[in-house]
Amino acid sequence: MSRAALLVLADGRFPAGGHAHSGGAEPAVTAGRITDAATLETFCRGRLHTAGLVAAGLAAAAAAGHDPLLLDDAADARTPVPALRQVARRLGRQMMRAARATWPSAALDALATARPRGAHQPVVLGLAARSAGLAPLDAAHAVAYESVSGPAGAAVRLLSLDPFDATAVLARLAADLDRVAQQGADAAERVLTEGTDALPAASAPLLDITAQQHAAWPVRLFAS
Repeated sequence: MSRAALLVLADGRFPAGGHAHSGGAEPAVTAGRITDAATLETFCRGRLHTAGLVAAGLAAAAAAGHDPLLLDDAADARTPVPALRQVARRLGRQMMRAARATWPSAALDALATARPRGAHQPVVLGLAARSAGLAPLDAAHAVAYESVSGPAGAAVRLLSLDPFDATAVLARLAADLDRVAQQGADAAERVLTEGTDALPAASAPLLDITAQQHAAWPVRLFAS
């Protein structure tokens, strides 16, 4: 296992398309729910413990070697909004391209063949982590961090927020990130005996609603 591979996977410059997505921050800014660093932190904490936790479980399970097609179905069941399912598969397709170029593996090739329109991004990320020799907990950390770093980066552009303040928000979430990653990895261990029902299914209805509305905006800075 190479922890350096985790740095590559979690790097915001890894060409997986995440820079074009705000993780729900754009509609939250427009609605006045994110206005400064304090409200950004509240938003990110909520997203981490819902969408981030679900993604952490899926990624850890894929990295542990569980059937990615079953995990992809489980991801669909945990993503009730069409707009977010489309986004997850689009990001998964881009992640697949980057992962196959970086850490080629038969497992990635097989999933790409089975899901030519893209598998859910956390599942692909977990499989990429496995191909890179990383542990399930590493995959959970990477995807949990992504669930908050995306909105934080988007807030800098949307609000002209001081990048130092946005980074400080991420630093204050470090303990929560560790807990969520561990919860995701623990759930992934139970998949072997309990099936995919063991994976987290936390929901964030407001994120779902605003994501569907945002998809219909004629003008927007971010794809989601």
